[in-house]
Amino acid sequence: MGKKNVMLPANQVDLTKVKYDPGEIQAPNLSGSWLRMFVMLIEMPLIGSVIVAYLKKRNKIQQMLRETVIPEPPMFRPEFPLQEQELGVVCLKEDGKSQDQVDSCIRCLPQYDPASATANRRKPVSALDGIFMAIKDDIDCYPHPSKGGTTWFDEVRTVDKDAVCVSKLRSCGVILVGKANMHEFGQGTTGNNPSNGTTRNPHDAERYTGGSSSGPAAIVASGICSAALGTDGGGSVRIPSSLCCVVGLKTTYGRTDIKGALHDGGTLEIIGPIASSVEDVMLVYAAILGASPADKLSLSPWFNDVYSPDISTKCEDILTLLSQTHGCKVVEVVIPELHQARTSHLVSIDSEALASITPNCQSGNDKKFTLDTHTNLALFRSFTASDYVAAQRLRRRVMYYHMEIFKTVDVIVTPMTGMTAPLIHTSALETGETNLKVTGNLMRFILAGNLIGLPAISVPVGYDKQGLPIGLQIIGRPWDEATILRLAAACEALRSEIKKPASYFDILKGR
Repeated sequence: MGKKNVMLPANQVDLTKVKYDPGEIQAPNLSGSWLRMFVMLIEMPLIGSVIVAYLKKRNKIQQMLRETVIPEPPMFRPEFPLQEQELGVVCLKEDGKSQDQVDSCIRCLPQYDPASATANRRKPVSALDGIFMAIKDDIDCYPHPSKGGTTWFDEVRTVDKDAVCVSKLRSCGVILVGKANMHEFGQGTTGNNPSNGTTRNPHDAERYTGGSSSGPAAIVASGICSAALGTDGGGSVRIPSSLCCVVGLKTTYGRTDIKGALHDGGTLEIIGPIASSVEDVMLVYAAILGASPADKLSLSPWFNDVYSPDISTKCEDILTLLSQTHGCKVVEVVIPELHQARTSHLVSIDSEALASITPNCQSGNDKKFTLDTHTNLALFRSFTASDYVAAQRLRRRVMYYHMEIFKTVDVIVTPMTGMTAPLIHTSALETGETNLKVTGNLMRFILAGNLIGLPAISVPVGYDKQGLPIGLQIIGRPWDEATILRLAAACEALRSEIKKPASYFDILKGR
C-alpha cells in the first residue's frame, strides 16, 4: 500500500509552533519556439499527461490532493462567521440608489465642499458625474463586445446589456471611455497578450503592468482615466495596481454583484475598482456596492519572502511610520499551510475557469487561444472531481486559520507582490510566455482575498532602487472594507515619494 498522509484537524493545530514554508514553484520559463514546442508536446494524448503528472509531482500537488486525508468538510464558497460592526462606521444601504451611496460616501471624506464643486455649472448627478472610467474586457459594457482579451470570444457570446456594476456607474454619470486590455481570459499575472498587444507599464515601457487587469491599471496610472473596473480572482486587481503605483480594492466576496462578467458563476472572483487615490477608490466602491440576491451571504517570515529586498524594506518603513504617527501596534503572525492554500486556490480557480470556457470552445475555437492559455488549459483538464473536493476541504482549513488570527489582530498586512514589475522579453511579445516562477512571486500574497473571500487593498508605499512601484496589501475581516480603506488612506498620507510615471498624460492640461 502507498503512503497516506493524515492532516490534524485545523482546530487542533498549534498556531504558535507553525513555521513558514515558502514552497517554491517548480516549472520551466518558456517563450518563442520553445513555448510552441512545449504546447505541442503537452497537448499530445500520452506525452502530455506524463508531462503534467511530472509537474504536479514536482510541486507536491498530487501528494496534497490524492495522498492526504483532510478531515474538514468541503467549503464550496466562502462561509463567514458573524462579524461585529466596527464603531464609527457609516453603513451604506446596499439596496439604495448608487447616486445616494456616492453622496453618503463623499460626506464622510475630509475637506470637501459640495457647494464649491457645483458652483457655476449644472447640478451633477453624483460626485462621479463626468469622470472618465475604463472597463476591463471581461466585464459587459453595452454595446461594446466582451472578448476577455481574445480576438474571437464575441463571436460566441453577445453583449445585450451592461454588467450590474457598469449600469450603476452609468447611473452616477460616469463617462465610460471603452474596454481595457487584459491577459487572455485572466489566465496570467503579467498582462502579456500577443493577440491584442501586451500592455506596457507606464513607469517603464520595457516592463509588464501585472495582470490580468493590465489595461485598467495602466490607463489609471498614465492619467487617462481617474478610475477603472477590473476583476480579481487571483490578485488580478491588486497585482497590477501594485506594479503600476495605483490603488486597487478587492472587496469581500459577495459585497458587489459580479453578474455580467465573463466568469460570473465562480466563487473566487469579484469586480473591484482601480483608482489613483484611496478616496477615488472609496467613491467608485460606493457606487458599485450591493450584492446580488443570490450572494447575500451570512457569508513575518512570509512578509520577507520576496524576490526584491527593497519591497520588504519599504513595507517595513510604512509600518514603522504608522506605529510612530498613529500608535498602531505591529505583531508578527504565521499563517499555516500556505502551500496547501496555494494548491486549493489553483484547483478552485482553474476548475471554475475551465467550466466557464468549455461551452464556448466548440467548432475549434479552443485552437484560437494563445500558447500560454493552451498550457494552462492542459493543466486544468488534469484535475478530477475528487481533486476539487479535496481543494474545498483545504479551503475550510484556510478560513479557520484566518479567523483565529483575526481574534488577535484587526488587519493582516503584507507586501502586495513578491517582486516589482518584471521585464518583458522580446520573444514573449509575439508568442506569449509561461513563467510560473514569476507568477508565484506576483501571486505570493493574494490567497486570502480570493480563496476565502476576504477584503483586501493594494496601496502604493514607494519605489525600489530602479524606480519601480511597490505596493502594500492590507487584508481585513469579512465585510470590513471600512477598516482597510481607513488604514490605506493613512498609509497614503504618510507616503513621501510620489512620482509621475514616464508615460503620463494630464487630461486637464491636455499633455
